Amino acid sequence: MIDGFSVLTGDEGHRGYVPVATFTNARLVTPSGTVEGWLRVAGERIAAVGPGTAPSSPGKTVDLGGRLLAPGCVDVHVHGGAGVSFDEGDPERALAAVAFHRRRGVTTLVASLVTAAPADLLRQVAALAELCDAGELAGIHLEGPYLAPGRCGAHDPALLRLPDPAEFRRLLAAGRGHVRMVTLAPELPGALDLVRAAVAEDVVAAVGHTDADHATTRAAFDAGATVATHLFNQMRPLHHRDPGPVAAALNDDRVTVELVNDGVHVHPEAARMAWRAAGAARLALVTDAMAAAGLGDGDYLLGGLPVRVSGGTARLAATGAIAGSTVTLPEAVRRAVRDLGVPRHEALRAASAVPAAALRLADVGELTPGRYADLVVLDDSLAVTSVYRRGRPVAAPHDATAVYEPDSPFPAD
Repeated sequence: MIDGFSVLTGDEGHRGYVPVATFTNARLVTPSGTVEGWLRVAGERIAAVGPGTAPSSPGKTVDLGGRLLAPGCVDVHVHGGAGVSFDEGDPERALAAVAFHRRRGVTTLVASLVTAAPADLLRQVAALAELCDAGELAGIHLEGPYLAPGRCGAHDPALLRLPDPAEFRRLLAAGRGHVRMVTLAPELPGALDLVRAAVAEDVVAAVGHTDADHATTRAAFDAGATVATHLFNQMRPLHHRDPGPVAAALNDDRVTVELVNDGVHVHPEAARMAWRAAGAARLALVTDAMAAAGLGDGDYLLGGLPVRVSGGTARLAATGAIAGSTVTLPEAVRRAVRDLGVPRHEALRAASAVPAAALRLADVGELTPGRYADLVVLDDSLAVTSVYRRGRPVAAPHDATAVYEPDSPFPAD
């Protein structure tokens, strides 16, 4: 250990030739702050990391000029982007949404599906499992269909249903081990049993779209639920005599709380309160982004329901209910720093290490030897200038001047 870093030397664990590159003159983003140092990549993985000047090594050297080097962002609640919704069930089109977010620094995505008819949901899960098999997605999040009718938000109320263990097993089978999380309302009959069933299958159970009281929410956490889906949104509100799920989640150290920090879903003062209550280790920034992310105002669909985007805010055309967001995760990070006064390293942690840990994604989220070389380079304004996924560069939207060598995993010197 050197100044808190686990430093490896050589190319342990790699056989044969693998591309090697060392990022130098970097400000490494760690859970506790930033440290001037270096990071070495071998193949798809981080091989070594340390403070100060890098030891000599073969391979390329990439001088970052003092810019920030952070783990790639991890979005565990995202419905689409670039005009594509994951619930279309089309793997090729879904790749366009993945690419959109990846270019902006989100190197790990868990695709979220809204409530759908049983056959449609099975088809959607099976289609996204193909992208999980290919390593393009890190998993699938079932946001529904076991939600409270009075808190359904942008879900079709006609398709909501009670927790059904048999249907849940069919969905897990269709996902071939890639269903990572299920959101449900714990007050529904059979919900606590489904929480236990999910935990037994190594699926994260989340509380959301719920009208549960405090005691029922606590019972769900005691049964094994460990995530609160988009805190505050579509859940029983906080009241000093009826604390409900918000207080239950914020006061429970076992629970990671999601926050959609787009300036629309949650008022900055409420977001600041949540950050202070949950602490840096338990708050995960998510986007809840839908198809309109990256595009302009207009008419879209989410779960088959018409959505109108105006001024960047997505709402159901019929009811005006918020219907996801159009924000990207790096923008949510910038808003946390600018609007909430969160330190940069904590905001970046909330977009990487915390969500990765919540969904037990052990290969991503931190600049640690052995993890995937999923990296973002940022300037002092937290604009993403370069993105690397599994050691290979991804063209970032603001990095048009970068020149990459053909067939090389690293930028030209």
